[in-house]
Amino acid sequence: MTMMARQPRLDHGSSTSCHVRACAEGGRTPGPSRPGARHRLVLVAAALVRLCGARRAPVYHGAAALALALALGAAAALADASRMVVEDWSSQPADKRGIPDGWKGQSWGSPKYDFAIQQDEGARVLHLKSAGDSSNINKEVKIDLKEYPILEWRWKVTALPAGADLRKKETDDEAAQLYVVFPRFPAAVRSQIIGYVWDTTAPVGLISKSTKTGTVTYVVVRSGTADLGRWITERRNVWDDYRRIYGSDPDEPVGGISLGIDSDDTKSRAESFFGPITFLKRSP
Repeated sequence: MTMMARQPRLDHGSSTSCHVRACAEGGRTPGPSRPGARHRLVLVAAALVRLCGARRAPVYHGAAALALALALGAAAALADASRMVVEDWSSQPADKRGIPDGWKGQSWGSPKYDFAIQQDEGARVLHLKSAGDSSNINKEVKIDLKEYPILEWRWKVTALPAGADLRKKETDDEAAQLYVVFPRFPAAVRSQIIGYVWDTTAPVGLISKSTKTGTVTYVVVRSGTADLGRWITERRNVWDDYRRIYGSDPDEPVGGISLGIDSDDTKSRAESFFGPITFLKRSP
């Protein structure tokens, strides 16, 4: 299947596939080796609270509270500056079904949008199901990859479309799809879309043009049943992936993010979940 943000239905011309080993920028996020800026600010504020508390004067208690508030505010600002959150589902209505708030549906096919906001392992997530259909949602964003080149997301797949393989037009189904869209005019033929997918059969690391449209290039991040039922955090350097695929630096910001699930070609079923989706600054 294919998708786009803010664009008409995609053309379905033939395209060739290329087999290139992709380099992810890690899997799960490693823990910090030393206290970060936020942690140091909180430690300073806590020290002020202890100092002022020892003097047992209301004015000092007020000053300590103010210092703590300022420190936490500065820490939050630092944390916000290091990331651009596309979606974390926390503001979505509980048990909402269909297209989530702030997202739009696709303009082609017959999507069922069997989606639901649910709690899973203590966090609010998007639950996607597909039974012989292809459903995609998209959200408009504006992300400067020069500043935020790293895409991080969490996902879980619990059912793969039987016999699917993105390398063949007749079996191009995936249980979980995350697309990064670089809109260009005319959108249907010039937009550039990188699709990070969990395929049933195609090998991890494969980079392959879609067999249905020339605007989409797949990157196989996960494949097969080995990690079914487990939440996994992924990180990709989109700047590097773009250069690897298109042979140049991106000259436009990311204009959209799309999520999808697909089982229409194989006439089977699929099921997956998405957690937070965030763009991060490059690690120092």
